[in-house]
Amino acid sequence: MDLQDQLKNLFPDHISEEPAEQINEGDNLWLQDDPIICKYEKRKGKPITILEGYTGATEDFKILAKDIKKTLSVGGSFKDDKIIIQGDYRDKIMQILKDKGFKVKRVGG
Repeated sequence: MDLQDQLKNLFPDHISEEPAEQINEGDNLWLQDDPIICKYEKRKGKPITILEGYTGATEDFKILAKDIKKTLSVGGSFKDDKIIIQGDYRDKIMQILKDKGFKVKRVGG
């Protein structure tokens, strides 16, 4: 007897709703004509990758930052309309963005 059957026995009058289809947040991002700039810097001796130049909504850029960090399993932040990723992941980030349909330009090193 699984959990759903146990709940039906406890609450026979309850009508269970089927879970709604989950919408992937990354699929609804606004694509732009200008490329996103992907550059490499060192701050305090540690490498970071910076993404800037997104002209869509700030919330969409935050969703994109979260998706990149989760995909690469790295830390990072979103400040001043820039995504800052810890480490040198330019090639992987550029591939992720190209798969999503963005144009990307590599800058620096």
